[in-house]
Formats: sequence, C-alpha cells, structure tokens
Amino acid sequence: MDALLPARHAVVTCGPALAPIDDVRRITNFSTGELGVRLCEELVRNGWRVTCLKGTGATYRDPEGANLRVIPFETNGDLLDALVGMDEPESVSTVFHAAALCDFEVFRIEGPDGTELLEKKIPSFYPEVRVLLRPSFKLLPRLEEIFPKAKVVGWKFELRGDRASALTCAKVQLDLVHSSLCVLNGAAYGDGFGIMDHSGLIAEVASRTELSRWLCDWAERSRRPLPKLSAG
Repeated sequence: MDALLPARHAVVTCGPALAPIDDVRRITNFSTGELGVRLCEELVRNGWRVTCLKGTGATYRDPEGANLRVIPFETNGDLLDALVGMDEPESVSTVFHAAALCDFEVFRIEGPDGTELLEKKIPSFYPEVRVLLRPSFKLLPRLEEIFPKAKVVGWKFELRGDRASALTCAKVQLDLVHSSLCVLNGAAYGDGFGIMDHSGLIAEVASRTELSRWLCDWAERSRRPLPKLSAG
C-alpha cells in the first residue's frame, strides 16, 4: 500500500527570523522554536524524513533523531532561498510553516536631521535615530508553488481581539493563501491551540505535545494516493 502513497517527507520551519538594522543590531520576533522542534521529533518517531529550517535566534535546542536534517536561517530572505534551493521539492508531501518571520524590514535609518545613516555600526552618540520600516514579503503564499505536491499548514498568532475575531483572521488566511490548515493561538484565541480548515474549526488541543501528535496523525491521513501506472 505504501508504494502507492507519497513519500513521508515533511518540511518544518520554526524559530524567529531577524531583520538587520546595522551589522550588529537587529529586529526580531519572540519565538523559542520549541513547537517546531517537538513537531520534527514526533514526525521522525513516526517514520518521516524531516527537513527542519530553524531560525538562528531560537533559544530551544535543535531537534534530534535519525533521518533529520537541520538548516539554519537568519532573515526571511535566507529562509526563502533555502526552501527554493532544496533538492527534489516534489518529494515533500507536507509543509509546516511555524517560523515567526519578520512582518517588517528596515527601509532607512535617519539621524536627527533626516540624513540617512549608513554606518556598519550606527554611533550611539546621536540624540535621536529614526528607523523606518516597510512590510516584508509573505512566505506562506509561496509555499504551494515551491512544493507543488505538498499540503501546507500555516500558523496564525493573534494578540488583539477575542476568540471570534481570531477565528476570522485564521479563515481569511486560509482563503487568501489556499493552505490546507491554519493553527491558531495567542491571547485573542485563548488557551491552547485551535486547528482550522476551510470548513471551520476542526480541533482544539491544549499543549505543544498534543498539537505535534495531532498534526503528525493528520499528515499521515492526508497523504494522497498516487495514481496507478497503466500496464504496457
């Protein structure tokens, strides 16, 4: 039976990206990378080959296990390049995009008089420094193109609003990027994690461990049979 199913090859992104201000300073998100590491290890325990792309700013340890490759990244662009450069993207059946990427990147840095500052290390004697940001690109919508045979799982972390508004945000994400699932958490959602598909909320779990097990089971169930080759 397994000969007619796609290979158990999953890609997991986790940890934070960073956006450089100068050569020694950066903007980043708070993310330990723990959830992604736990998910990688759950997949490996269940017979999957896993490629883990982990932000260098993650404070949680690297995943462990056989049949596992860890690729570090720093910026959003680094992660995109690593994904595009992967060998045999058609072998990937599931992508879990849990990395906390930067929503903004540094566009320009100005001194008190509006002059652009281009030093590798901006001097600290300025009474005021303005850091101008612009939105960074979104990686999630590109994953379907990079991995044409994979089902994609995205994340939605919401702090403002309530549970209803958080569910709405997750639905909007699903509709915009056509991913298979959206994992929802944050203060707006409340305790634990919600899991949504295009029909609505389909599961709720209380912990990272439960979420990793649920997603691993889902990935196994959702592997689509390959078409049989005709004789001759």
